[in-house]
Amino acid sequence: MQRYKLTIEYNGASYVGWQKQLGQGQKTVQGVLEEAMYRLSQEKATIYGAGRTDSGVHALAQIAHCDLEKIFSVMNVWNGLNAWLSQARERVSILLVEEVDSDFHARFSAMRRHYLYRILNRRSPPALDRGLCWWFPHHVLDVEKMQEAANVLVGCHDFTTFRSVHCQAKSAVRTLEKLDITQNAEWIEIRASARSFLHRQIRSFVGSLVKVGWGAWRVLDLKLALDARNRAFCGMLAPACGLYFVGVDYPESGK
Repeated sequence: MQRYKLTIEYNGASYVGWQKQLGQGQKTVQGVLEEAMYRLSQEKATIYGAGRTDSGVHALAQIAHCDLEKIFSVMNVWNGLNAWLSQARERVSILLVEEVDSDFHARFSAMRRHYLYRILNRRSPPALDRGLCWWFPHHVLDVEKMQEAANVLVGCHDFTTFRSVHCQAKSAVRTLEKLDITQNAEWIEIRASARSFLHRQIRSFVGSLVKVGWGAWRVLDLKLALDARNRAFCGMLAPACGLYFVGVDYPESGK
């Protein structure tokens, strides 16, 4: 048996999220990949992802792994999966395939996950990036104020306010390592890093930070929302289309 590590890019607009929905007949990234792997190997292999992205969320470098009884070369897996995905017109691409040791696990071996959120802050709607960002034409956002508020969230906190009511995590305590905001002309990018995130945590962060950016909230209001530990105090939920899973850090061996 051989374990393969996959680096995957996908446009989440076509899928109801990463995780396969048993018995619901809805298209997911995991389900599409498992079908592609079956077409290649004739084995019903489970594909385990590093992060369970929501419906409409994209990935630039999602990491996954699977085991196959038959031994295939890396290039055969890489080319075979992409050939089927392309033929099926799926919006999923395999960027890299690697052989890894059996103790590697895409989810449980991960040390840190990285996300990107993209906002287009201008009056005119996007033509090239429609569905790939949050178009926000209503107010000019103050990125410096947003970063000041973001700094309040960095560190170890109870993030109950910023997680979905449907979140299944046993604890809302997480350590947010980075929440950096940059601006290039009309584009605003928010980058977040942590070992793990709660359900809809980043989208909740972004929606609340945008309220600070247009002046509806003060930085103090965001701090009060955090301290409230109550979902009702969350600013708003940013749309899924602006969120990207961009990478995972593993131990030095990586394999």
